[in-house]
Amino acid sequence: MKIFNKWDPEEIEIEDLSIKRYFNLRPTVVMHSGGRHARQQFKKSEQHIVERLVNKMMRGEENTGKKITTYKIVEEAFDIVHQRTKENPLTVLARAISKSGPREEVVRLKYGGITVPKAVDTAPQRRVDVALMFIANGARRSAFKSKRSAASSLADEIIAASKGDVRSFAINRRDSVERVAKAAR
Repeated sequence: MKIFNKWDPEEIEIEDLSIKRYFNLRPTVVMHSGGRHARQQFKKSEQHIVERLVNKMMRGEENTGKKITTYKIVEEAFDIVHQRTKENPLTVLARAISKSGPREEVVRLKYGGITVPKAVDTAPQRRVDVALMFIANGARRSAFKSKRSAASSLADEIIAASKGDVRSFAINRRDSVERVAKAAR
């Protein structure tokens, strides 16, 4: 089954092997799981990656609870990505997620009464979650109080993140998280 009846997930090759397991592209009838993934801890990795992106885009004030509207925004963004890159948008999204997910983060440890930051490797599932959050937040910020549509902002963010462009919000945030982690080693 094709995503949005246009994009074939069979031709996608995910280069980053660490996130491949958490990047679900199996065909589903509808992109609405109804929260079935929330009942167990790691079930969300079985949820389709496009639905996870739609859910992350729904988190802002503008589209909270409006899944069909957000679904249309993501579909339009995928069309824009295809027009600009001449590639399957799922391939571009996979590349953007692998490049914008931080590989190292900081946790706070308490020794006695002292809090000490410590750098730790990020779990692959968290890398995917954080990358989707950064991409959605970047699209939301660039569309806020702007004449640009949310779909074009999302398309720009996905394309910039897939190229590793430092003007991308997701890449910028990843760099800042990794910089703090490097300082806490």
